[in-house]
Amino acid sequence: MTKKQRALAVIERLKEKYPDAICSLTYRKDYELLIATRLSAQCTDARVNIVTQDLFAQFPTVESFAQADLTQVEEIVKPCGLYKTKAKSIVEMCKILLERFDGKVPDNMEDLLTLPGVGRKTANLILGDIFHKPAIVCDTHCIRITNLLGLTDTKDPAKCEEQLRKILPPEESSDLCHRFVLFGRERCKARKPDCGSCELKDICKHGSSEKTERK
Repeated sequence: MTKKQRALAVIERLKEKYPDAICSLTYRKDYELLIATRLSAQCTDARVNIVTQDLFAQFPTVESFAQADLTQVEEIVKPCGLYKTKAKSIVEMCKILLERFDGKVPDNMEDLLTLPGVGRKTANLILGDIFHKPAIVCDTHCIRITNLLGLTDTKDPAKCEEQLRKILPPEESSDLCHRFVLFGRERCKARKPDCGSCELKDICKHGSSEKTERK
């Protein structure tokens, strides 16, 4: 089985297991997803969703974030960790959205990467979820699971993204990354993957090696 064939099989099985491939971060506006993703660095999505309820209520527009008192933003986002850095980048990000992009979130990688605190992972999430463009979000779940499956062989996010672009159908890539998050939380957990019950064990490089070792 080639990597492309394995990737297609993974896509179909996870699509069956998780029909609704949705982002685990809660948002209603495009810039809210940008902010929520910034807060999610080294923090759980569940905690971010709790924090953003209050944050988005206090600052309901891009303008209100751009004019916000930094200490007030820091206080609200404190439970997410690294709160000073995150609060500063959120306020600066919204200022730039107003100054350079008419208050709109850019729809291309180049412009997104000019925003404070935005890397390729965040940019890809925005491109896939907001603009429905081909995107590969190489978060910890994606990197770990694709390495185990034998689809990639690197822990470097940029290299992992490059390898996956060669084998994933563009129209499936964004949804697959969401499904990797769900799969990583339920079945292929970082500390103890449930290989015995795994829906992908027969096409997984790691699962196959585990089976061989047990024999």
